[in-house]
Amino acid sequence: MKRQIYTADHEAFRGTVRTFLTKEVLPHYEQWERDGIVPREAWRAAGRQGLLGLAVPEEYGGGGTGDFRYSAVLTEEFTRAGAAGLAIGLHNDIVGPYLTGLATEEQKRRWLPGFCTGEIITAVAMTEPGAGSDLQGIRTAAEDRGDHWLLNGSKTFISNGILADLVVVVARTTPEGGAKGLSLLVVERGMAGFERGRNLDKIGQKAQDTAELFFHDVRVPKENLLGELHGGFGHLMTNLAQERMNIAVAGIAAAEHLLEITTSYVKEREAFGRPLARLQHIRFEIAEMATECAVTRAFLDRCIAEHAAGTLDAVHASMAKWWATELQKRVADRCLQLHGGYGYMSEYRVAKAFTDGRIQTIYGGTTEIMKEIIGRSLLS
Repeated sequence: MKRQIYTADHEAFRGTVRTFLTKEVLPHYEQWERDGIVPREAWRAAGRQGLLGLAVPEEYGGGGTGDFRYSAVLTEEFTRAGAAGLAIGLHNDIVGPYLTGLATEEQKRRWLPGFCTGEIITAVAMTEPGAGSDLQGIRTAAEDRGDHWLLNGSKTFISNGILADLVVVVARTTPEGGAKGLSLLVVERGMAGFERGRNLDKIGQKAQDTAELFFHDVRVPKENLLGELHGGFGHLMTNLAQERMNIAVAGIAAAEHLLEITTSYVKEREAFGRPLARLQHIRFEIAEMATECAVTRAFLDRCIAEHAAGTLDAVHASMAKWWATELQKRVADRCLQLHGGYGYMSEYRVAKAFTDGRIQTIYGGTTEIMKEIIGRSLLS
């Protein structure tokens, strides 16, 4: 079915993204995977191409559009290219809304121009060693010292952790437990006591730097408080829906692309003297995956359109996230199986997609957390 959510402008932007990937990313990506990190110049190139800060107002150097469909196009094309290492979606769609929606005018002028050029790379630090999806279990704390906060604690699994110049840190600013007393503090590169640990060795997304972060008596200026004091939990809940939509968009795009690759493969690969595509079992497998992808695409496109219009709620974003990413996981596994031994070879796209995509059902809130959110909304 022809997709109805994109206009000619969105498709023109898609062409721009594909050109960027062809020229600036794909020729270097294998080296980036070996290095375990993307060079800063790649971020600056993305800035020059206008791919950073799509929703940032033009007065700060951004694209000036809050239309999430442009972000969806960007995510779809990076996913199809297998280029998860350049975490533009994290920068634009997860950190970006905190800066545009919560920052003061002074903070916006200080941070947003560099955000849009790629000179300032961003991250958000929520997850801790003892508190994965449980934000209420956060122990990183900041003590009010008059003109600054004294920040202590640690974070782990932080995407862009090595490269980040600006990290939005979720910290406890009161001794109260639960959701109360969390605030967002912006920690900048070079602050004394801010240290980065290992660039973590993951099974997939090798080019994407993921790190441990440590805060030892970091003096965070009061002017680096983002949003309301003790209002961090509410701020996080407001922006998590977009993060989950970004992951969901990647999930269905990956599943569709894997289906395309595998359909071509079974037409060409022969077994027992004939193409695999002639075997009924193979046709049934392809039929099932194609149907699942088509049904999921219809729901995801509706969610994209709703989010672009500002009407998507957290429950449907959670539905989209868990369903699309679990589909991606199933499709990756089945497509690898249909490739046989070749599917286990790293040089084949399906093998890389299998390992790169496994994190999708975990970060941004696990599948189990998504189901809990949905269940509570229906049964409370």
